[in-house]
Formats: sequence, structure tokens, C-alpha cells
Amino acid sequence: MAYVSAENVSLVFPLYSRAQVQGMSSDAPHDDRLILANDGRVLGVKALENISFEAKSGDRLALIGKNGSGKTTLLQVLSGIIPPDEGCVNIRGRSTNLININLGMQVEASGHRNITLRGLAAGQSRDEIERRRQDIAEFSELGEFLDMPIETYSAGMRMRLNFAIATAFDPEILILDEWLSAGDAAFKAKATARMAEFVGKAGVLILASHSRKLLVENCNKAIWLEEGAIRATGDVGELFDAYDAETSRDSR
Repeated sequence: MAYVSAENVSLVFPLYSRAQVQGMSSDAPHDDRLILANDGRVLGVKALENISFEAKSGDRLALIGKNGSGKTTLLQVLSGIIPPDEGCVNIRGRSTNLININLGMQVEASGHRNITLRGLAAGQSRDEIERRRQDIAEFSELGEFLDMPIETYSAGMRMRLNFAIATAFDPEILILDEWLSAGDAAFKAKATARMAEFVGKAGVLILASHSRKLLVENCNKAIWLEEGAIRATGDVGELFDAYDAETSRDSR
């Protein structure tokens, strides 16, 4: 059974460059996320602070919050891309993350070779990769280009192949930063339908987005992040109402 939990997860991004650690202006209001030395130099930024939650099989969890609230960073920690400084993440089930679908592409290798490499990196067996290869090839519509190096592809062709690979294997835990789409109008319609089917197969979905419509249609729970910490948790519609109300007040 798919399961995800975070227990007191905290993360600090240290600043090493001298250009990044100059003293703060005395007129600037202090931001509690900044870690300062005694002389006022910025040593680091608190990206996440004491994040705790759990998601069980069947849960569809939305992450909401302003830009810089920690949504993508939390997804990266849950995906194992960035280890937390404190706390721990527990995952039961195979995790599929679609935070950056271009990550791991080998441009000197052929499209078919990239299908194999990306499948293996995702924890799939070679037999499973071969079972899905024809589906990936047909969906990408790349034909003989799959025997060519990726470096010969246009940006649109790379996106189509990446999308086809990323959505080819049934996810147990799906970690998603915004909704994926790709290509021209005809391909985009096909991709939208495939994406909806792909998400529906996930045991647990964790989705970050600014789109209320997208989150309400696909999620039943929500976490409201603010400055790297959990502001509130609850029903996705109710939490978005509170978030929208506060955002509207702040923009006046």
C-alpha cells in the first residue's frame, strides 16, 4: 500500500559565495528565513521548517502557497533529490516524480537508449521497459528519429519523448510540480488525456500548483505552505477559499 510521510523535515540552503553574503541593509525589514552572522552577513536561507504530514493510499494532496513558500523544495525532498537537514521522509511504494522531466536525458544517446536509461532510473525492470517501449514510441510520434541521438532533436521533439517516457509506467506514488503538457494543439489534446489517466492510476498523488481548478478537480486534501512552514492543512476547497481571501486582501 502506497504511503508517504514527513516528520519534522527542515532544510537550510547555505550561501557560500562572497557575493551572496554581504551585510543586509539596515533599512530592510528582517526576514526570519534568513540566517545571519553576528556581523549581519547572510549565511543561509531556511527553505523548510518542521514539515510533518502523512498521505495514505487514495489520498490526493495539494500543495498551495505563494511563490517562494517552499512547494517545489518540499517536492524535491520527498523525491529524494535533496536530503533534509533535519527530520525524515518515509516512502512505501515506488515513487515517480515529475518535477523536471528533462532531468537525466543523455543527449548523445538515441531516443531508444534514453527510453531504457530513463526506465531503469525509475526503478523499472528491463522486461517492463520492453513491454512499454512500443507504446512510448507510438505516443511520441517520433518514428525513425528514435534511432537518432537526442542532440539531433528539436525542443518539441525532446519534450514529446520525455512526456511519453514519464507517463508510460504506472505510478504508485506520484509527485508532480504543475500539470504536464507538451507539443502542438493536436499533441497537447492527446497529452492531456494521457496525463489524466496517468494521475488516476497513482496510489498517492502530491501535486503543487497555483491553479485552483486543477487542484480542486484532482485533490481532496491540501497543505498551505508559507515561508517554508505549514500554515494550515485541511479540505482542498476550504483551504483554497482561505488562501484566496488572504491573497486578495494582501493585494489591495
